[in-house]
Amino acid sequence: MKQMGRGTGNWKRISWDEALTEISQKILEIKKKDDNLLGMALTKYSGNFGITHYGVEGMMSSLGYTTRFVGTPCWPAGIDAQNFDMGNMWCNDPEDFVKSKYIIIWGGNPAWNSVHTMKFIYEAQDKGAKVVVIDPILTQTAAKADVYVRIKTSQDGVLALGMAKHIVDKKLYDKEFVTKYAKGFDDYLNYLNKSVTVEWAAKESGVPADVIRQLAEEFAKADPATIWAGYGLQRHTNGGNNVRAIDALVAMTGNIGKEGGGARYGHLQTWGFNYNAMVQKQPKGSKGYLGKDIIKSEFANDEAQAAAYANRTININKLAESILTTNEPPIRLLWVACKNPFAQDFDRPKLLKAFETLEMVVVVDQFFNETVQNADIVLPSTTLFEENTVNVSYWHYWIGLNEKAIPNQYEAKSDLQIAALLSKKINELDKGSCTFPQITDTQVWMEKEFNDGIHKFFGIKSWKDLKDGPRKAKIASSASWSDKKFGTPSGKYEFSSDQAEKFGHTKLPEFKERRKAYDKFRVLTPHTQFGLHSQFVNVDYMEDFNKEPYVYINPKAAKAKGIKEGDMVKVENKVGNVTVKARLTENVAVDVILMYEAWFKKGDFNVQNVVDDESSDMGTFKTGAPGVAIHDQFADIAKA
Repeated sequence: MKQMGRGTGNWKRISWDEALTEISQKILEIKKKDDNLLGMALTKYSGNFGITHYGVEGMMSSLGYTTRFVGTPCWPAGIDAQNFDMGNMWCNDPEDFVKSKYIIIWGGNPAWNSVHTMKFIYEAQDKGAKVVVIDPILTQTAAKADVYVRIKTSQDGVLALGMAKHIVDKKLYDKEFVTKYAKGFDDYLNYLNKSVTVEWAAKESGVPADVIRQLAEEFAKADPATIWAGYGLQRHTNGGNNVRAIDALVAMTGNIGKEGGGARYGHLQTWGFNYNAMVQKQPKGSKGYLGKDIIKSEFANDEAQAAAYANRTININKLAESILTTNEPPIRLLWVACKNPFAQDFDRPKLLKAFETLEMVVVVDQFFNETVQNADIVLPSTTLFEENTVNVSYWHYWIGLNEKAIPNQYEAKSDLQIAALLSKKINELDKGSCTFPQITDTQVWMEKEFNDGIHKFFGIKSWKDLKDGPRKAKIASSASWSDKKFGTPSGKYEFSSDQAEKFGHTKLPEFKERRKAYDKFRVLTPHTQFGLHSQFVNVDYMEDFNKEPYVYINPKAAKAKGIKEGDMVKVENKVGNVTVKARLTENVAVDVILMYEAWFKKGDFNVQNVVDDESSDMGTFKTGAPGVAIHDQFADIAKA
C-alpha cells in the first residue's frame, strides 16, 4: 500500500514491483546525494524473535553502511548490572524454582506475563516454599503470594540495602562465599555499616523496618533462596543500581551458583547460532561512518580506510529526538520492522513531529497499526504460521522449531523474502548495489543458522531432530555459575566492580537517588494481561475481554480530585496528555496512577503520550545504549 500524503489516510494499493521500485529509487537517490547510505536508518526490535528475522539487519548491511538504532527498551540496565557483578547475564533454569525454599518475585508480574513459569512457583509453594512479592502495585502475582510488600516506586535498591545491612548486623551472610568466591565484600560491608540503617531504608522505601528485618532474616536463613528481578524495577534512572543491590543480596547469602537459588533476570546461553542471515557484506566501495576520533588522512590507503567504516549507531530509546537532531547526513529514509514505534516508543508527540522531517517511511507489518498510519509505503509481512524459523528463549532453556503451516497469505512476504526481492530490484536499477542472496525459502535460511555447538548444546544431530518436538539444553546443573567461576575480570563475584567505575558508576551497589518528581502523581504504564505490548489487544475476540482502556487511581486521591468511578479524566504532563475513563482501586498507592500500555485500534488511547525518553542509568556497556526510565514518569489528573 502507498499513502498519498503521510498521515492523511489516503491509501492506494500498489504492486510489490511498484513498491520495491520506489524504495530502490529512493535508496539510490540518497546514496548519490550523500555519497553514502547513512541517511537510511533501521529501527527494529522484538515483534518477531525467530532467529531468521535478523535478516532485516542483514538486508541493511547488504545495501551498505547505514544508520542503526541500537540498544533495547526492555532490559539493558539490568543486563549491565549483572555483567558488572557476575560477568554475564545468566539465570538459573526457571524449572528449578521447585527446589527453592524462599522465593522473592521483585518487580515482576508472572501471573500475567510469564504464565508458563507460574506452575513451578505453585509447585514450590506446595512443597512449603514461601513466596514474597515486592511491587508498587498489588498485582495478580501478589494476590497469589504468601506475602505482599508494597514499595515506593524505584526505591528497590534502598530496600535491598536495608535487608543487606540487617543480614550483616545479624552475621547471617555466607562467609565462605564472600571470602572465597567474591571480590570487594569488605568494601561493601564497610559501606553498609557506614551509610545504611534499616530505619533509613524503611523511610526511603516505604517498607516498615520490622518487615525489612523479617524479610532479611527469612531470606538469609532459607536454603536455598532466590530472587526473580523483573524488568520493571530497572526501568528507572537508578534501575541498574537497583539490580546490583539485589544481586548483592543473593550473593552475600551464598545463593548464587546454587540450584533453587540465583539472582534471576535472564540469559542468552541458548543463542549460539551462526547469525548467517544477519551477517551480510556491504557492496564494494561502500562508505560509512568513520567516527569522531578518526581522521581520514591517517589512513595510508583506501583499503585501510574502507576497513574502518562502520554503521552509524543511535540510541533506540531516543527515536524522535535522534531523527530531529541527527545530521551529516540527516536521516532521510526510515525502515521499520518487527516494531510499532507509535505505540511503543517514547515522547509520542515529538515522534509525530520527527516523522514530518523524513523523506520516506517504509513499514513492514502484519496489521494496520499506528506506525503504518504514519508511513509512506507499507509492506505486508507473514505471520509465524507462514514461515520457517527457530526459537529459543532468554528465560527458559528450550529450543523449538517453527515450521511453515500454511502458504503465504495473499500478498504477504517474510522479511527474508522482502530482502531478496529488494536486492533483485535495486540491482536491476544499479548493478552491484546490494549483496543480499536471492534465496526466498525460509527453511534454507533457517538451516544455515545451525552449527556443531548448537547440536551439542541441545543434544541433536541436525535441526531435523526438532521435528519430533522441542529439546532442552544439556546443562550440567540447573544453577547458573554452579562452578563459582564468574565471567568478571577477577573471575569472582564482584561486589566492587572496576568496570562499573569505568562506565561512570560507583564501584559498589550504593544508594542512588531516584528521579525527582516533576508533577503531582507517579505514572506507571506496565504490561496488560490481554496483550504483548501493542500485539493481540487489537484482535477482535480479545476486545470482548478488554473493551476499553482505563486509568487506575486510589480512592483517596480520586476524592481529593473530585473524580468518581467511570468519570472521563485527562492525564497530562509536560510530554502530552491522554483522555481515558477512571477506575478507583486501592491496588495502587495514593501518589500513583496507572495505565496499562496497549494499542486499541478503536480510539486514540496511547500511554506514550505521557512518557518521555529519560535514560536509565545503565545499558551502554553491553547493549550499546542506556535503557529508558519508563516508570519514572509523572503527571497530573483531572476530570475531562
